Amino acid sequence: MIRYLKELLLVLYLLKNYDYYLERLNAMGIGFPMLLFGAMFVALTVALFMTAYIRQTLVRHVFALAMFVSAVFFDVYTRVTADYLTYSSFVSLVYSGGFIQEAAYQYRAPLISGLLSGVLLLLGIGLKPRRRWPVPGALLIAAPLLGVLLLSAVLFVRAGEGARGLPIMYTPLAYLNLFAYESLHNTVGPREPIKLARIDTPVDHDIVLIIDESISGNYLDINAQYGVHSQLKEARPGVAIFNYGYAASIANCSADTNVTLRYGGTRADYMRINTTMPSIWQYAKKAGLRTVYIDAQRTGGNLQNLMSDTEKKDIDEFVQFDQTSVRDRDMAAASKLIELLDDGTPELVVINKVGAHFPVHDKYPDAFMAYRPTLPRGQFVEVADTGKRDGFNGQPDDWVLYRNAYKNTVLWNVGEFFSRIFAQADLSHALLIYTSDHGQDLHERGNPGLNTHCGGDPVEEEGLVPLVVIQGDQLHTLDWQQALAQNKDRSSHYNIFPTLLELMGYDAATVEATYGKPLSVPTVDDFTFNYRFNARLGAKPAWRHIDLKTIVTPGEATPNVVVEP
Repeated sequence: MIRYLKELLLVLYLLKNYDYYLERLNAMGIGFPMLLFGAMFVALTVALFMTAYIRQTLVRHVFALAMFVSAVFFDVYTRVTADYLTYSSFVSLVYSGGFIQEAAYQYRAPLISGLLSGVLLLLGIGLKPRRRWPVPGALLIAAPLLGVLLLSAVLFVRAGEGARGLPIMYTPLAYLNLFAYESLHNTVGPREPIKLARIDTPVDHDIVLIIDESISGNYLDINAQYGVHSQLKEARPGVAIFNYGYAASIANCSADTNVTLRYGGTRADYMRINTTMPSIWQYAKKAGLRTVYIDAQRTGGNLQNLMSDTEKKDIDEFVQFDQTSVRDRDMAAASKLIELLDDGTPELVVINKVGAHFPVHDKYPDAFMAYRPTLPRGQFVEVADTGKRDGFNGQPDDWVLYRNAYKNTVLWNVGEFFSRIFAQADLSHALLIYTSDHGQDLHERGNPGLNTHCGGDPVEEEGLVPLVVIQGDQLHTLDWQQALAQNKDRSSHYNIFPTLLELMGYDAATVEATYGKPLSVPTVDDFTFNYRFNARLGAKPAWRHIDLKTIVTPGEATPNVVVEP
């Protein structure tokens, strides 16, 4: 029996994913595509066994480790998201590689499970072979390389598709091949200078873009009957508030949305515009504004959301809160904004808030525990974006706790944030646009999985965000009221960049021709968000339309704690 231990381990590992193979076969049905799939499956399986018979120990161990890491990566992604790892999702994960440590901590349980099952593969390849295959040693070494290249070629021809149902250890390696190829060959062009004309009148007020994190538009009281108290619904003396209601996000992943909000990509041309056109900072500086970026999510000068050192050079003041607890960083951002609005200098301020990204266990004080029962507290006090979910298995009862913790977080990081802004800030010479990077899948429909956004087959709520304009009621900027009725519940993130440029005095006609319609005119928006933002190799972006008739909103709840507005 021990003589065939390697083969047994590999067979057991392959059989572990039998439902994955059967699902693919059922989807294809009987026909020629099934024959091609079968031939590919056999070829990759034979290459796997040939890898296990490489005689050179070091070479065999290198291949064993590479395939082990690749398989675990695929396996953990599937366990966490209950979804297939597409090439677009792989690229998004590569761009988020700076947060791999936090992600590993967040998903420790699925990671451990993936590692344990991957040991079968690691040992199956790595153990010393007790028999020889009657083929040259060079062919054995070439087998895994040819297997990855074969799958890479199929994926290249099919724009990243074609790996479903095949042995999973090859898929991330083939994706990595494609990504390396694109990085070397795909260049859109150099960054262009500003070409838009603007009027000579100086901007005499502050322009603020507040980008919240993971705040779903259907969980705020400005849009839903039983939404969380946001402080944005009540009339305020000296302040005009224009609620554009539900809006569609650019994408359902943070980096994709944020980079497009900073560069102005359109639905039809976001890749070129984001890569070659000027940033919002450059436009602001040409308009005579001082530029400030407040990043409440990261510390230590670390950049995120595809921001580069080159882009950062156009930011006059870069603010992070290294010594502030994660729970209090949005309040620190509010304090900094209050200070900036009172300094008498016209500025463009962009804020990335902490918001309600998971984990939401500890992102609010005890006094704001208005919704119960909630997730256990005290384990993730200093975790901004990720953290393990102890005892959280994505079951319906778990999601009840999660939604309550989420609402408590929104009550604090949205409601209290704006409470302080309205109470302390001088808004008489300020224009604020408030939105979120994307919405959330809080599993109200009972769908499986642990993820809340970035899904490859997202629910509509993942792209549903708030959109509110706030300004001093004596400040004359754009005519917000003119198109408000037409644009409410019908606009999107794509209308924000042209709005900002018009506020800076750039010519309306050329702005619209390049970047689309601002909020001051009927936007005629598609009301869709992009869940295949990193469409590569000839693939097209994938758009999900939001039908407000099917949106799930929170039901009535009686808070256990009354929080005064």
